[in-house]
This record gives sequence, structure tokens and C-alpha cells, in this order.
Amino acid sequence: MMGENVYTAATEEVLPPTTVTNRYAGFWMRFWAYLFDLLVVGSINRLIVYPLFRFFDLSVDQTSMFAPITITTTVVFYAYFVLMTKYFQQTLGKMVFGLKVIDINHQSLTWSTVLFREVVGKFISKTILFIGFLFVAFSEKKKGLHDQIADTIVVHE
Repeated sequence: MMGENVYTAATEEVLPPTTVTNRYAGFWMRFWAYLFDLLVVGSINRLIVYPLFRFFDLSVDQTSMFAPITITTTVVFYAYFVLMTKYFQQTLGKMVFGLKVIDINHQSLTWSTVLFREVVGKFISKTILFIGFLFVAFSEKKKGLHDQIADTIVVHE
């Protein structure tokens, strides 16, 4: 209905086209939401993953990046962000701070969009010394590198 004239039967008048304006979420709001999410993921790992490893008598030593505990906690990390973003368009951290991930065309987020944003995009942003996250502070629409890769933006609800 964006950009279309709206007809109202009650008054029989044509209203002017509507526009959707978004207030983009800046660096600090997204930073605090991300820290909150790290607390959530860390809590999940400490309350569920580590006890399960101990229950099954598996090593919890992170001696290498291919240690079972390292792989499991990494899967939990990415699964949290992917599943929360796909099903709710926001993680718990974004919910607390009133933020939401949307497609730049205002369509529902597809699995490929979410996977590119949360896995591929964030992996790239992290491997280049977090510079990809600094894009949020300096880009016009507050888009991080992972947002640019996936054609998403984070807005205030």
C-alpha cells in the first residue's frame, strides 16, 4: 500500500500516498543489544551446554578451535542469532532495546537473507577486526557490513 492512493468508503475521499519512515538504529543501541545477546548466549552455554558435556563425561577444555565444546558453543551462538532473527526479526537484546531487523524492501526475511546476515556477514565483520561493525557508526542508514551483504537494516520499532 506504500505509494498508492488510499480510498476510504466512509468519507469517499482519496487520501494522499503514504510513506514509511524508519528511524535507523545507531551504533550504541545496537552495541548494547549485542552485549545483552552475548549474555544470553553465554548463559545458554553455561546452563545447558557445559552441564550436558559434564553429564556425558565430555571434555570442556577449549584446547583448539576444533574441540567439541568450541564447535558446540559456536553452533549455539549462530543458531540463536539465526533462529531469533528469522522467527521474530529480533533477538532478545534487540527486543529489550526496541530494535528490529527488516528487509530494505519491507518484505519478510527469507532464510537466505537471515543466513547471509547472521552467519556469513557477521563472520566477515568479525574476521576483519570488527571494522564491519563500525560501518554502523558511519553509514547513512546505519548499516553494518553484514546488513549491506544481506540488504537489511535495523530500525527502532
